[in-house]
Amino acid sequence: VRTISPIELNLIIKTFFNAGFCANIKNMQFQIQFLQVNTLLLCYFCGMILIDTHTHLYLSEFDNDRDQVVKDAIEKGVKYMFLPNINSKSVAGMISLEEKYPTHCFAMMGLHPTDVKKDYQSELNFVSDWLAKRKFIAVGEIGIDLYWDKTFINEQIKAFTFQIELARKYNLPIVIHSRDSMTEILSVLKSMNLEKITGVFHCFNGTLDEANEVIEMGFLLGIGGVVTFKNAGLDKIVAAIDLKNLLLETDAPFLTPVPHRGKRNESAHTYYVAKKIAEIKQTSIENVAEITTHNAKCLFKID
Repeated sequence: VRTISPIELNLIIKTFFNAGFCANIKNMQFQIQFLQVNTLLLCYFCGMILIDTHTHLYLSEFDNDRDQVVKDAIEKGVKYMFLPNINSKSVAGMISLEEKYPTHCFAMMGLHPTDVKKDYQSELNFVSDWLAKRKFIAVGEIGIDLYWDKTFINEQIKAFTFQIELARKYNLPIVIHSRDSMTEILSVLKSMNLEKITGVFHCFNGTLDEANEVIEMGFLLGIGGVVTFKNAGLDKIVAAIDLKNLLLETDAPFLTPVPHRGKRNESAHTYYVAKKIAEIKQTSIENVAEITTHNAKCLFKID
């Protein structure tokens, strides 16, 4: 038995009324007829809980309907949404969202590699100060990004290394961004003492050999909408990796899964990621939900 939030309870009550709930009492027996059964009720009565381990719901893309987006996610069984930070300017919105939905949204603290510029040290001081102030579920998102610009690669490596040490200090997992930089990321990790360091490779996009190397180092793989893309090849990686090594994510508002590709991504679409993984692994979506949710709860220490 698990507790539910007021938002979840309200959704369930509305669903019952909208469904035309009726009961016929005869000989002390209740006959209940549901004229409509939606995903919300299936998630509760089947016990299916999904976790979006990487979503930027605090960004401006959600300014017009953020509350509805959160409610839609919960309705699809996505009980938890983890919020990776970007830079000093994104913190206020992220914290505000977490405060509004404290049982559903959980903040991380970190400096995104594409925001590592000449003044990166002041940004790192900002991250360090926030980690000393209050509890976060992870240090992220951090890493190296060589897709857009290679100008500050040395600064990115220094920032990545510094934040790994912050994670060690506060006993937190790290959430790694590794776009076009898997070789460099692995090189940094291999050069360090990884005692007490664990985490996830967000939006994993490496080879099968790299996936196995990452897992051997004690990290999980974050799988999002790319797994639904026809020619991405990520489905073949997922097929070869045990579910115990995977996490679900959206990276909303980016990387929207099929069948909504081309539109804004949101946390409710975690369902489609789980559905695709279930198809690849030839198992039920409930099994995917159960294992990946367990993985996320263990890594991020969420009850």
